[in-house]
Amino acid sequence: MPTRRRLALLLLPALALAFVLLRPEVPPATDAEGNPLVSTFSIVAYDAETGELGVAVQSKFPNVRAVVPWLEAGVGAVATQSFAELDYGIKGLELMRHGATAEQALRIVLQHDDDRESRQVGIVDAHGNAATWTGTEAFAWRGGRVGQEMGESMPADAGTVVTGFHYTAQGNILVSQETVDAMAETFEQTTGSLADRLLAALLAGGAAGGDKRGEQSAALIVVREGAGYDGDDRIVDISVYDHETPLAELARLYTLNNLYFTDSRPENMIPVTPEIARELQEIWITRGFYDGPADGVVDAEFQQLLTDYMGWENYDLRIDEVADVNLAADETLMIDHEVLDDMRAVFREGRYR
Repeated sequence: MPTRRRLALLLLPALALAFVLLRPEVPPATDAEGNPLVSTFSIVAYDAETGELGVAVQSKFPNVRAVVPWLEAGVGAVATQSFAELDYGIKGLELMRHGATAEQALRIVLQHDDDRESRQVGIVDAHGNAATWTGTEAFAWRGGRVGQEMGESMPADAGTVVTGFHYTAQGNILVSQETVDAMAETFEQTTGSLADRLLAALLAGGAAGGDKRGEQSAALIVVREGAGYDGDDRIVDISVYDHETPLAELARLYTLNNLYFTDSRPENMIPVTPEIARELQEIWITRGFYDGPADGVVDAEFQQLLTDYMGWENYDLRIDEVADVNLAADETLMIDHEVLDDMRAVFREGRYR
């Protein structure tokens, strides 16, 4: 993206945090020594077509993003939960970086962990190998499912490392096994990007029961080398810190992420008709962005105003399709209907200063 089009981002939806007051009347679950247990359900996955790696997680624990998901593009992804131990993410990724498979990395870290029976871990590597572990002392219901090569998933009961391919879903302190079953089935049946499938799976897990203590935080992270904003590896990085309905909020933020952090698709582009041009000019006049007539004329001045306005409103990745149109060569100015719809909604709902 040309530097001149990189306007300061006033809000990064992909990193958005939804904050409300903590609810002290619901104390966190703890082990015998009083350490917090990250009661959680998660799905960790690899996309064989794109090489993307991702984690989706929801928990009755604040700021789950800071504890459970660990990812490195081209290496692997880990979810460490229950009596969460960060070394499963830190050392697990290090081991996979040096050639260990998901199973090998998991077994090595388990071997050096005296508290492994309290842990729950899901892990995938950048070759699609998957493994999961649930300790026998993790709070019930606890367990998981692991994807298999032929498209089915395998149950993962407590006390055994279970391996497979492409994804692993797991949870503890759940209402029932239906949560992980729903995540696995939904992930396998959903089409679209890895992020689409992970979010659908997480929402299905919540609808099937989820954490028996309720909801508090959630996160969705997907990485691929150089595929994110300005060459960053993070395609999606959304976190809901503390919220009464974190899954619903995560879905809302994912919609914003797709609007602001993905390119326009050709099928979304529509012509800027005089009627649309006049509507946008009226918005600009009201907002003090433009002091000319609302005449619906689509010319070079209008094109430049539209380009500037899109940058002002943070539609950075969708500007080129507007700015690169050659009106002098009788090309038609186009706009992404998702961008237009959002512009209308922001104006209609007064979400501006």
